[in-house]
Amino acid sequence: AESHKIYRQKLEELTNLQATCSNAISKQRKCLKDLGYSLNKCAKTCDAKDLKLITDIQTQVKDKENVFFDMEAYLPKKNGLYLNLVLGNVNVTLLSNQAKFAYKDEYEKFKLYMTIILMFGAITCLFFLNCRVTDEIFNFLLVWYYCTLTIRESILMSNGSRIKGWWVSHHYVSTFLSGVMLTCTDDGVMLFLCSLGFVQFLQYYYQSGCLYRLRALGERNQLDLTVEGFQSWMWRGLTFLLPFLFFGHFWQLYNSVTLFHLAGHEDCKEWQVFMLALTFLVLFLGNFLTTLKVVHQKIQKNKEKVQKTD
Repeated sequence: AESHKIYRQKLEELTNLQATCSNAISKQRKCLKDLGYSLNKCAKTCDAKDLKLITDIQTQVKDKENVFFDMEAYLPKKNGLYLNLVLGNVNVTLLSNQAKFAYKDEYEKFKLYMTIILMFGAITCLFFLNCRVTDEIFNFLLVWYYCTLTIRESILMSNGSRIKGWWVSHHYVSTFLSGVMLTCTDDGVMLFLCSLGFVQFLQYYYQSGCLYRLRALGERNQLDLTVEGFQSWMWRGLTFLLPFLFFGHFWQLYNSVTLFHLAGHEDCKEWQVFMLALTFLVLFLGNFLTTLKVVHQKIQKNKEKVQKTD
């Protein structure tokens, strides 16, 4: 009873400390925002010497914002819209590094196991049990997988994982695509899912090894995740994956063009065909343009490094 009383007391102290830290960070963020606004205003009228000083201060401000981001990963925060809709206003912040890493590892294993299951499921539906019932079961599994993935990713982002941009939106679009496919199935799409599973397995296998090495060297955050695409940290050692990725991207474009052609046929009355075509087009544009942007930025940085050494 005495131990439980002490535990309750410490828990209350922890809650008060968390509230104090959160308020202090909010005030500091507001000050940095005001400072950034003032610096941008001064940069328009200052000379070259002052501009260099302002640039240095802006760099320090960005470093401070990154420090605050890491600090907030250990403090309770309000959930985003998606987590609020799914889980309600529940605190999903994990307080210890051990708990964060354990949840991240569980997420990565979940992705790996489900990728293998879905790949063999697509092969089974395509070549061995090609009927409406098995297709519906497979598509329902696909919807459940992407819904679960988006929830787990949102929890990891609340705990400090730096996944952002298109790779966040990608899984929401994939969830919508899977939902539409649940109402209609095509063997061509099923064949695409087989190849997609293979490419995702390759990505996970090589990305996880690359991330492990970079974390050991201190070049990546411990909570960085594998993604269904190409990021700048993959440049060393994983460029051989690019042909596989571009092949998958252009297959998405092929699916989109084919389905748009079918949707324009006078005998086609199903709304799902047009929606599938549009969603495949969005996936192609997002994946292809994001990958091109990463490759272009990396090539430009390499050129700048070469020029500096010369």
